Amino acid sequence: QVQLVESGGGLVQSGGSLSLSCAASGRTQPFVVMAWFRQAPGKEREFVSSILWGVVSPSTKYADSVKGRFTISRDNSRNTVTLQMSSLKAKGTAVYYCAHRPAGTSDFSSWGQGTQVTVSS
Repeated sequence: QVQLVESGGGLVQSGGSLSLSCAASGRTQPFVVMAWFRQAPGKEREFVSSILWGVVSPSTKYADSVKGRFTISRDNSRNTVTLQMSSLKAKGTAVYYCAHRPAGTSDFSSWGQGTQVTVSS
């Protein structure tokens, strides 16, 4: 089992920046996909960004709605994934979740508890 703990959420003004971190512990594997999802009030959870862990040149993906504004990165030594968010918009208000998917599988099997991001307009 993998444990994920998010941190860094909070209140930010529209146009501002915020950085989220996800620390992974437990039975982590060499090659995994780490991702961020978010769920706004009354809406379904949606994909934000992901990064393939365990390779020299990480592969990243972004939702169209955050491309050019969000950057995902990793720190292998600390088993941490960071989501740097800039030019935040009010519609970015949501609970942000970190998720873990072992390589070769199709499901994100471990999830963090979520961290609230509120963007004021």
